[in-house]
Amino acid sequence: MSERLPLVRLPLLVALLGLAACAPARTAAPATVQASTPVSGVSFYPREAGLAWSYLPEGEPATAVPYTLRAMGPSIFAGQTVQTFELTGRGAQQTWFRTFSNSGVQLQGIRKPGVTIRLEPPLQEYPAQGAWQVGLAWQGQSQVTVVDDAGKTQAQGLVTYSYLVQQQRRVQTPAGTFDVWVVTRQMSDTVGGLFPATQQLWFTPFTGEVRSPEGLLLTGRNFSTPRSGNQP
Repeated sequence: MSERLPLVRLPLLVALLGLAACAPARTAAPATVQASTPVSGVSFYPREAGLAWSYLPEGEPATAVPYTLRAMGPSIFAGQTVQTFELTGRGAQQTWFRTFSNSGVQLQGIRKPGVTIRLEPPLQEYPAQGAWQVGLAWQGQSQVTVVDDAGKTQAQGLVTYSYLVQQQRRVQTPAGTFDVWVVTRQMSDTVGGLFPATQQLWFTPFTGEVRSPEGLLLTGRNFSTPRSGNQP
């Protein structure tokens, strides 16, 4: 009796195989329309259009939705050519307008939903490339003008800032291990606290901010550092 069981089940097996053959094939989700810019090289202060970084706030799970910072390339701000950087994610959208020169990196202004912030003279964010060393300090003061989308001035005042390079150390983040310059930034303004009072940031040449002044840690990027060991 047991030797005939396979013969009894054979028609059922054939029927199941037939149903499987008729089942619709699973198709991949259609690709989204995207544009990309090939990057042939990365500067000491990375700014090439097409570069992208992802960040998460310290202490959050690695699976959380990240913020994305993108270098958008050149644009015009306050009548001059600048490099544009845009941060998006979790409903946030903020744009920085910077210029780069032999004296370092200057922040010309910031765009937030509904308002544009202009800084005159520009705020000195980073020093000249060859100036980096422990103990390096720089400071300044800029006039702040806040303008709404209709072109109306909403506020004016001053921002006073100072930077101090405290140390150089190796840190490990989800994006890898980096030798960073640890910088403390102190800021005060008379227009309602547009800038965090005191923040610490980590900077690595040819990589960018490993920790941003807003407390975001680097979790990934779409380019590699053109130096072995991520050395400054």
